[in-house]
Amino acid sequence: MTLETRVLGMGRSVFRLPSELALLHQEVGVGEYIQVQLSPRASQAWCAQRARDLMVGAGFQLEGRCTFQNERATMLVERIRSLSDSVGSGLQVLIVGLNPSPYSADSGIPYGRPGNRFWPAALASGLVTTDRDVHHALSSHNLGFTDLVRRTTKRADEVSRGEFELGFGRVSRLIEWLTPGIVCFVGLSAWRTVVNRKAVPGLQTQQIGSSQVYVMPHTSGLNAHARLEDLTEHLATVKKLVGK
Repeated sequence: MTLETRVLGMGRSVFRLPSELALLHQEVGVGEYIQVQLSPRASQAWCAQRARDLMVGAGFQLEGRCTFQNERATMLVERIRSLSDSVGSGLQVLIVGLNPSPYSADSGIPYGRPGNRFWPAALASGLVTTDRDVHHALSSHNLGFTDLVRRTTKRADEVSRGEFELGFGRVSRLIEWLTPGIVCFVGLSAWRTVVNRKAVPGLQTQQIGSSQVYVMPHTSGLNAHARLEDLTEHLATVKKLVGK
C-alpha cells in the first residue's frame, strides 16, 4: 500500500518543526504508519540527525532509514503512545522527564495525572501561571518539556539503562541546539545512571553545551521522600537561576 506523504516545514524555520510535528502526532492514531517529509529552510541547524531527533521527540518511531536529499528528510514512521516535545526558539527552561506515563501520553499533558505534584509546585513557584497547559508555558514563559525516553510505561524502572543512554544523547543534542538557560531533570535516577551516580538534588557541576543543569526529585505522588514544599523550592530555585 502506498502511503500519502505529509510535508512539513516547507521553507519555514527549523524551529517551527517541533510544534508542527506535535500537531501531526495529535492527528494520527496510535499504531498508524505515515510517511513524512520535513522540508524546512536550509540552515546550519538542519541535518539528517536533527530530522531523526525531532521525529523521535514528537512521539514517532522510525521504520527504516531517513533519506536526506536536497535538504529534505523523508521517513516512514509509526505513531507511538507517547508525548510530543514542547520546545521552540527562545527557550529559557527545559524540563526533562524520565518517560511518559500512560495517563500523560493519553492526555497530552506531562505530569498530568492527578496526584502528580509537578504542576502544583510549578504554579506555587511562579514558574508557570496556568495549570497543566504546555502551550501557555512555552508561549508565555519560554518553558519547554521533553523526556529522555519517549516509550510509555507504567513505571520508570521498566526503562533500561540503554534506553536512558540513547535518550540522553538525543536530549543533549536538543539542548545544544536550543541552548536553554537551564535544564531541569525531574527524577534523579536517569541522571545518576547516565552521568553521575553520586549526584544529589540541586545545581550540577556538569553542563550540557552552554546550559546549566539542575536535578530534582521526581514529582510523582508515589515519591514519599519529597514534600510539595520541597518540590516547590526546587522549581523556585530553577526560576531564580534563569532570572525569570
